[in-house]
Amino acid sequence: MLGTTDQTLATMRAAAKDIRRQAVRMSHRSRAAHLGSAMSCVDILAAAYWGVMRIDPTAPDDPDRDRFILSKGHAASALFAALALRGFFPQSVLEEYAQPACHLEEHPTPKAAPGVEAATGSLGHGLPIGAGMALGARIAGRPTRVFVLMSDGEQNEGSVWEAAMFIGGQKLTNICAIIDFNRWQATGRSCEVLALEPLADKWRAFGWNVAEVDGHDVGALALAMSGLPDPSGKPLAIVAHTVKGKGVSFMEDDNNWHYRIPNEDELARALAELEGA
Repeated sequence: MLGTTDQTLATMRAAAKDIRRQAVRMSHRSRAAHLGSAMSCVDILAAAYWGVMRIDPTAPDDPDRDRFILSKGHAASALFAALALRGFFPQSVLEEYAQPACHLEEHPTPKAAPGVEAATGSLGHGLPIGAGMALGARIAGRPTRVFVLMSDGEQNEGSVWEAAMFIGGQKLTNICAIIDFNRWQATGRSCEVLALEPLADKWRAFGWNVAEVDGHDVGALALAMSGLPDPSGKPLAIVAHTVKGKGVSFMEDDNNWHYRIPNEDELARALAELEGA
């Protein structure tokens, strides 16, 4: 694990900017949706992959490695970009994203690329998978930590809360659930679809220690995630307050970008903003 030194903060911020640039290009090139959802979780990925996780891109199957599960699989473009930039596979492979007969599909698939830990996208599956990984690591006596990134809309799924109860009951201190709380889901505001609030208190009631952070502050995110295993003896949940479409002004907090794809002009405008950020 890296400390949150000035150099590490600069590295994480630079990685986040690069991931966003790649995600915008990938959406435009492949005509693939869910760009807004990808942009909101970029800083979480940057903090995890450049600031917190014990990983070696040259040994992606190391049994002691930390695991990252993108449960909100529709944001796969951001995950693939992070893995490529971190060195798990060549960045040129990103040009295959969502193309016919490619490995990098719009949702992660098994063994899609080095570093992809699980097939996700049918929401509510990532945390149960992470529970099994965390329990298995504890039984085997391995130092593995498991990080599961979920959407706020995913909190609608009963399987999330079944897994939360199991993890809390088993006191699995080697797992961290991160909720990308951008307050949107496909059909509207998350809290208008179901009563999510008070979200942090719900997780506490299920036996978790909870931190609430600015989901675009890579330093705060890295500090919160670095608390694993949690000294409280409880699993750790992080409610990351984010903005859908973060990084591009005309996409921010606009739910149309759940499905919209940038045209040539929008691509140029977005990249110009990200270059100047």
